[in-house]
Amino acid sequence: MSGRSGTFSRVGDLPQTIPVFPLTGVLLLPRGKLPLNIFEPRYLAMIDDALAARDRLIGMIQPREPGTEGMTRGGIVPPPPPLYQTGCAGRITSFSEAEDGRYLITLSGICRFDLGEELPTPRGYRRVVPSFAHWQDDLAAETTGATVGAFDRDRLVRGLRAYFAARNITVDWNAITETPDERLVTMLAMLCPFAPQEKQALLEYPTTAERARGMTTLIEMAIAGTDEATARH
Repeated sequence: MSGRSGTFSRVGDLPQTIPVFPLTGVLLLPRGKLPLNIFEPRYLAMIDDALAARDRLIGMIQPREPGTEGMTRGGIVPPPPPLYQTGCAGRITSFSEAEDGRYLITLSGICRFDLGEELPTPRGYRRVVPSFAHWQDDLAAETTGATVGAFDRDRLVRGLRAYFAARNITVDWNAITETPDERLVTMLAMLCPFAPQEKQALLEYPTTAERARGMTTLIEMAIAGTDEATARH
């Protein structure tokens, strides 16, 4: 089932606390769509609580120590790992429950936030006080037209062709051609298999054009590394 669309026109409309879902290598950007498969009990509880709240917001954020969230050592649960300073809040815009109890949800990116105080919670998941002030421009409407001169789209697409070919990734190039700049950059940043720290860098670029230029550099560096590895063999 789908939830009604949330409208947040200013940071004052956003909640003062949000639950956060620390997940390594996963990126949510404003106006991006992120499907999630929820099965761990504490995160099932998080979804239950988020659905009961009027705003239905969850913060996606990466732990600074990849793969450590929820790990036990010698039967002892250590303190939760530190998080990156910046994440992105998303609203649950679709939700279904599988027969085995899993939740299948889609988060629609709303606004990035900077990490504030972490609050104690009784349900196992983490909750924080976010600061949205630095990222208030995320609440502006999507730019649907081409941002002429802001970044070299042709260069980005050329790099993508080589990048996807090297990884045997099949894409619909007609769809890529027809996708507006911001939507294309957001989709690619979220879907491309960049390293966690690279995903974090893409999240923190202030504008779509800067993110596109940064992503072009990452893609070209990856292509160069692939070419060097091929040459050595």
